[in-house]
Amino acid sequence: MRIIDNVSEPLSDDLSALLDRLLAGRESEVVEFKEASRQFSLEKLGKYVSALSNEANLRGAESGWLVLGVSDDGELVGTSYLESIEQRQSVKQQIHQSIDQSLTVREIHEVSREGKRLLLFAVPPAPRGIPISWKGSYFGRAGESLVPLSLDKLDEIRRQSLDTDWSAVVVPEANLAHLDPAAIARARQGFKERHARVRAEDVDAWDDATFLDRIRLTHDGQITRAALLLLGAKTSTHLLTPHPAELTWRLEGEQQAYEHFYPPFLLSTTALVDRIRNVQMRLKPPNELIYREISKYEERSLLEALYNCIAHQDYSRRSRIIVTERPDRVEFISVGEFFDGAPEDYALDKRTPRDYRNPLLVTAMTELNVIDHMGYGIRRMVQDQVRRFLPLPDYDLNTTGEVHLTIHGAVIDEAFSQLLMVRTDLPFAEILALDRVQKGLPITSEAASELRAAGLVEGRRPRLRISSRIAAVAGDKAGYIRTRAQDDAHYARLVVDFIREYGHASRREIDDLLGKYLDEDLTPTQRRDKVSNVLRKMRAQGIIHNAGTRPQPRWELA
Repeated sequence: MRIIDNVSEPLSDDLSALLDRLLAGRESEVVEFKEASRQFSLEKLGKYVSALSNEANLRGAESGWLVLGVSDDGELVGTSYLESIEQRQSVKQQIHQSIDQSLTVREIHEVSREGKRLLLFAVPPAPRGIPISWKGSYFGRAGESLVPLSLDKLDEIRRQSLDTDWSAVVVPEANLAHLDPAAIARARQGFKERHARVRAEDVDAWDDATFLDRIRLTHDGQITRAALLLLGAKTSTHLLTPHPAELTWRLEGEQQAYEHFYPPFLLSTTALVDRIRNVQMRLKPPNELIYREISKYEERSLLEALYNCIAHQDYSRRSRIIVTERPDRVEFISVGEFFDGAPEDYALDKRTPRDYRNPLLVTAMTELNVIDHMGYGIRRMVQDQVRRFLPLPDYDLNTTGEVHLTIHGAVIDEAFSQLLMVRTDLPFAEILALDRVQKGLPITSEAASELRAAGLVEGRRPRLRISSRIAAVAGDKAGYIRTRAQDDAHYARLVVDFIREYGHASRREIDDLLGKYLDEDLTPTQRRDKVSNVLRKMRAQGIIHNAGTRPQPRWELA
């Protein structure tokens, strides 16, 4: 073997034989030819890497291959793309940054055939259970064509993690002595709460081995990884190596601190949540003199979020769970894509989970009464925030292979919070949409139409804002007057009054006159267009006329 571009490359004879096989087989789901005589778009390259990686996974191929310098019909044309080692390393790094932190092009082979220079990109298959995206979009192949990865292929890759449940693997070296007695006692308490029909004295009569088999954390007395995570003594974490088995709390802001928490997670979750500063807040309802006091965070929601991280983490990625406390919010980060459906489906109670990444762990945590099996946790967290008049939880799935959850502990838009205090009749879907409006996030045209028809929002998409109806209910009329757009008749009256006072007006003077009354959300171009529309309408109605030139108008009363 010899080294090229810091990666091992087979000898030239091996590369030549490989090229012969690729050319003989022509294009397929895992082989793509491109001429790329001088250049090749990085954007296209990233999409092909995503597609070839996903298809290689589905077909059990050791690599997918992108061959540059070859036409679609297999004719050798050669390429001058990426001639230097530095250029090839740079492209690999750019792909690494934009496609997935766990994957890039494995090798870029440079081959000469019939006096033509060719490049062979070796693309590794996607890891089991982890489809590979390019800038957030998944790609695949339909024969020789590059296409978005179909939903059935996406599901097929994601379900691969079910073939081997990491949490269900037995740890031969572990025994009951490696478990924490206090955690087992807490587990018995949770089991009794979950199964009220089982007599408490019967549960107490079971020895530990029987109890653990009953809640499925052991297999015929053998300790599973799930048992070590939930009930294992802190001194037993070496049995889970190389997984760190850690929950990390970080405090960010004027003060900074951190602390690591270890198994048993059944106990350390509460200890971590207790580290989060949960002070009392005062909110004043509109038109009332008495403040309402609420806690900054709902402890149940914090525990729900942390339990979900533990239950659905992709432990094969060997990563800790990170909880970051900031002055106005708490952020939870766990590895592994959102496994089944989308968060909004569960918030709206439109979906029940069908599969789990860690079935044994989820089942055991359900038996211990810390999570449910029906996907109600997200909706509960949302309802807790609505009940406390605070912004709803945010799920950010933009980082490939990670789930970021934010629980807010401060008001973003006071009118939104006050609205929740006085309007308990709002449909849940409208609250979700209004929450996105207050955060400046896009909503669908259908949702915008419904909110506008209900008098809840106004403005232009994507710059929707709280409407006068909400502001009036929430007691924020002054703020509304400052930001709302006046009607054209009002603008026309201002222009007429100005011309009567001074005899005429230039375009700059009218811009200055109306500018402070226009919608603050409009761009400079939109503001200028708005003034032009007002003047055009006034001229068409015979109110004013231009006594100057087109480039330098001089508006007078008609």
